[in-house]
Amino acid sequence: HVQLVESGGGLVQAGGSLRLSCAASGSIFSINAMGWYRQAPGKQRELVASITSGGTIHYADSVKARFTISRDNAKNTVYLQMNSLKPEDTADYYCNAEIKTVSRSTTLYWGQGTQVTVSS
Repeated sequence: HVQLVESGGGLVQAGGSLRLSCAASGSIFSINAMGWYRQAPGKQRELVASITSGGTIHYADSVKARFTISRDNAKNTVYLQMNSLKPEDTADYYCNAEIKTVSRSTTLYWGQGTQVTVSS
């Protein structure tokens, strides 16, 4: 059994910062790509940032130069540092991870989501 647990969401004023964390636990053999998605009310879920096991990073154009994704492989954790937040960043943020379990099956797992609200 594998689960992803997110933390770090909250309410912040425009221009402020938040740091999201997502820790994977359970019967993990290895973790490939990890990422952050977000879904605003009435909108589709969109990719915010991703990072592979080799460290290749991708950002959505809307967050480039403001958000930074990183991972700590020893802790099976992915982070999203969000700076210069804007009201349009308000959304539920979800992490995901492609995990190979000890049984050698590979599955894409999702966290439960954490809410980020940016006030103007």
